[in-house]
Amino acid sequence: MNILTEVQGHFQGSLPSRIGVALSGGGDSVALLHILTQCFQGQDVQILAATVDHGLRRESADEARQVAALARHMGVDHEILHWQGWQGDGNLQDQARRARYQLLSDWAKRREIEIITLGHTADDQAETVLMRLARSAGVNGLAAMPVRRQLNGITLLRPLLRVTRAQLRNHLTQHDLTWVEDPSNQDRRFERVRMRQAMKTLEPLGLTIASLSAVAENMGKAKEALDRNALLVGKDLAKTVSGAVVIDEKGLRDQPDEIIHRLLAGALRWVSGGEYPLRRGVMAEALVCVRTGGGVTLGGCRILSRRGQVWICREYNAVRDEVALPDAIWDKRWVLQGADVSGLEVRPLGRAGLLLCPDWRDSGCPHEVLEATPAVWRKQDLVAAPMAEMANGWTAKAVNSDEEFYRSLLSH
Repeated sequence: MNILTEVQGHFQGSLPSRIGVALSGGGDSVALLHILTQCFQGQDVQILAATVDHGLRRESADEARQVAALARHMGVDHEILHWQGWQGDGNLQDQARRARYQLLSDWAKRREIEIITLGHTADDQAETVLMRLARSAGVNGLAAMPVRRQLNGITLLRPLLRVTRAQLRNHLTQHDLTWVEDPSNQDRRFERVRMRQAMKTLEPLGLTIASLSAVAENMGKAKEALDRNALLVGKDLAKTVSGAVVIDEKGLRDQPDEIIHRLLAGALRWVSGGEYPLRRGVMAEALVCVRTGGGVTLGGCRILSRRGQVWICREYNAVRDEVALPDAIWDKRWVLQGADVSGLEVRPLGRAGLLLCPDWRDSGCPHEVLEATPAVWRKQDLVAAPMAEMANGWTAKAVNSDEEFYRSLLSH
């Protein structure tokens, strides 16, 4: 395999003026940086790199400076991004990963970078497939890491998913390049490290990097087909009402379980504003709910069966303590606007507030839906509840459009 040709193949058509590289200093990302500088040498494309210093090890600051020097040696603009959000509790790896991507996307926007490249390899893909198999993953999980995905308006690109770590090490050696070895790559407390070490035992059985990566690629194609089918079904059966998703119950039950799963997962993610979909085991409860006509609370949302329709709405308890000023975003989903805003605040309507809205049934929404919608309050006095037929000159503007719900069916 010609690695340069493989990487260049991901940049067909008009080239971006700037390409970012997430540069950890490890061999994979250093090789990626060098390959990109070779691919676009003499072209009107600027390569920029950023290193996230998580500040979790005493040596991390020095290592980040070494990486910066390496980037400068290649003639690449480099910046160190600092994370200071670790409070000592929770899932460290997950929090660090979320922070890393947030810092990188903020950097890209500030530097007007459209694409950030990541150095994940075929080895990483194979390890991810093994980790997902251990969790009894479905099609989405086994599709593992996509080549491209969107994050906060930035494209994340993994151009090395068909390239092995060994091939990149050969590239580094041939070009006399150095890199930093992260000691955590040998720490068996981390699942990925254990899977990496298990690969040596599995290879003689045919479970190789190549075969596991091929599984991910095949499942990725299956995922795309299922997502597109779910989108077509969603546009036919589903609509949004007052921030809830409403799906024709009979039409939904006629669908295969996998399509129902995707419609519900997309709806739950859109309604809750969650960054990640719920786990498949949790989603099994939602599927049972649809099949039996019952109700269930999941991920800050409620799923209800009412008069031949399935409603996916916000759960009141999930927003009970949400407070915002008028004209500000409430629950990451709504902005309430009116003429006189002095002394007012936006809080959920709740059961008590709903009882003060005599015409709420005219909205056509179940009471559970309306109780979790935003209302305008002056201390304990209800001023307006736009979605419960008590507008009083106030409007509720959705932050997320209906079209974003349908798009969520392609990216859940």
